[in-house]
Amino acid sequence: MTTHTPISAFIRHHFRHFNSRTVVDAAEAYRQHLDSGGRMLVTLAGAMSTAELGLSLAEMIRQRKVHAICSTGANLEEDVFNLVAHNHYRRVPNYRDLTPQDEAALLGRHMNRVTDTCIPESEAMRRIEGAVLRQWMAAEERGERYFPSEFLFRVLRDSEVQRSFQIDVQDSWLYAAMETGIPVFVPGWEDSTLGNMYAAHCMAGEVKNVHTVRTGIETMIWLAEWYTQTSAETSIGFFQIGGGIAGDFPICVVPMLRQDMRRAGTPLWGYFCQISDSTTSYGSYSGAVPNEKITWEKLGIETPKFIIESDATIVAPLIFADLLGW
Repeated sequence: MTTHTPISAFIRHHFRHFNSRTVVDAAEAYRQHLDSGGRMLVTLAGAMSTAELGLSLAEMIRQRKVHAICSTGANLEEDVFNLVAHNHYRRVPNYRDLTPQDEAALLGRHMNRVTDTCIPESEAMRRIEGAVLRQWMAAEERGERYFPSEFLFRVLRDSEVQRSFQIDVQDSWLYAAMETGIPVFVPGWEDSTLGNMYAAHCMAGEVKNVHTVRTGIETMIWLAEWYTQTSAETSIGFFQIGGGIAGDFPICVVPMLRQDMRRAGTPLWGYFCQISDSTTSYGSYSGAVPNEKITWEKLGIETPKFIIESDATIVAPLIFADLLGW
């Protein structure tokens, strides 16, 4: 009979050198940061929600191993899409072999492909569009304004939407964030399906005040307020999954506070880890080595720094599993 050892034991036994060893070192430094009373902000780029990172990230949130999220608009909404339409998703294992005609056929079926997974437009996107439109219009009528994540929290509490849930809410990272009350910052929300829909409803006159959804600048102010309050009590770490705006936006809050607000005493980020398959090249920010961030006053000389050059859909669940003792 096979004895199954925890994932944490597996990676410590097998991940001994090179990039794999960095996985172990980054996880151990993450643990030490938490054990010393630190907090952690996690950033979500790429298509991590469609990759169902919620299977591990939701538990990380519930166990207070993640204290804030900075997510792209796509990851924000795709966690909800999966929650209400999971049974209608279709996997395309041979996606590398698809012809343009095959892709057009998927379009004809209103199946939006993300690598090997197709998101159904009607069951996912249009269903949530109707639910969130009701929230946008109701908020506008009351003269209220909310951030994108706050609107989706309201959608998740909608009893009609809840009847459509097709997976266990324990596997939804956004539902876990809502329950625990951690902030979810969403820079560049316009670059998302719901952001596009919001623009369309504003153009059509159904939402008359474009500022009913609070803006990116307001998001930075909110982040700055959270960072200032939290860092006054303890060190904050930065765990970056992928690149792009989900990581670029929040890491800049420190130099903004130190340099632009003249708050020189603002602490630097206390831990840094990035999982990315972006290579270092001329002008590549996502592929930049962590030491470059010292010159921008984001990290310090002594900040624990890790860069794991690998597929985040593989590595992030392994690190989370290690931290959760799985």
